Amino acid sequence: MKNNPTTETTLFSPIALGPYTLPNRIVMAPMTRNRAGAGNVPQPVNAEYYAQRASAGLIITEATQVSPQGVGYPATPGMHSAEQVAGWRLVTEAVHERGGRIFAQLWHVGRISHPSLQPDGALPVAPSAIRPDGEAITYEGPQPFVTPRALQTDEIPGIIAQYRTAAQNAMDAGFDGVEIHAANGYLLDQFLRDGSNRRTDGYGGPVENRARLLLEATEAVTAVWGGDRVGIRLSPINSFNSMSDSQPQATFGYVTRQLNRFGLTYLHVMEGTIGEAAQPAQQVDMRKLREAFKGTYIANGGYDRSRAMAALRAGDADLIAFGVLFLANPDLPQRLTVDAPLNAPDAATFYGGDTKGYTDYPALEAEARPA
Repeated sequence: MKNNPTTETTLFSPIALGPYTLPNRIVMAPMTRNRAGAGNVPQPVNAEYYAQRASAGLIITEATQVSPQGVGYPATPGMHSAEQVAGWRLVTEAVHERGGRIFAQLWHVGRISHPSLQPDGALPVAPSAIRPDGEAITYEGPQPFVTPRALQTDEIPGIIAQYRTAAQNAMDAGFDGVEIHAANGYLLDQFLRDGSNRRTDGYGGPVENRARLLLEATEAVTAVWGGDRVGIRLSPINSFNSMSDSQPQATFGYVTRQLNRFGLTYLHVMEGTIGEAAQPAQQVDMRKLREAFKGTYIANGGYDRSRAMAALRAGDADLIAFGVLFLANPDLPQRLTVDAPLNAPDAATFYGGDTKGYTDYPALEAEARPA
């Protein structure tokens, strides 16, 4: 059921999200930080990082691999081993102790990987054997992407099983729900968009086929969690990772309507693009997606306080996800409430490293304390 915004709706208004009541409409967006330990296991420092940000209405974790095959970057956490589940339990307990809510984002990178990151040095998998532009980030440094291996039709049930198992693992780790990552040029997005999917079987061709893996993965995850604790992330116009679609409005309109059958708690839309392009090559009317979806709509895309408040007042979104602002401001809800100055983010520490630029950003009270 949609939440009905009014002129009184602000970032600080509570909102129902599935079985939960969130204290505000400020979401911590999923952000890769490359700080998992050996075996892609979350560490105590990761628990500290998320607990610092527990005042968010909802935290969505960094992207988390559903299997060893789904790995595409160094030191990113997984959700497929007992050790990883135990590591994530440290995180969920720390967030819950601070009164927060946290969803795990489930991720398979598909072709955005490298043999050095794959089990037994295998080729990355994809809907079609199309090499993306650019370079993979590996433990040995940047290396050119390779041409991936197209998945065989009889391998698809195994991919769906990876999502099902990861969903159960997330439940065992104490999460409040999960988000299916179907955005930003990773595996589910690769199947969905026709720039990366040239298949001729039941998972390629018309949008009904290209959307099939995403919908089957969603069915598997909701079988574990129920729809009211599952969200999904889409990025209709993001060209990151060499992505494109010939008819994005039709493609994502179809997907959005089909997702309604699962009773998902939210649709999380990356409304812009990542990288150099200031303006995406194609446009999509996000309001039409918002209106087509029967659940809660989370907007994501470089929002600041004033733009976020305007979007909520206009009914263009129910919640707003903040990325870099939350990275640099662990107490972002408090700062937005009083319209306080924001910490400047240190881009050099975004990906990898230690506590610098991770858990050492000062909170507002610490900044205000006299020397």
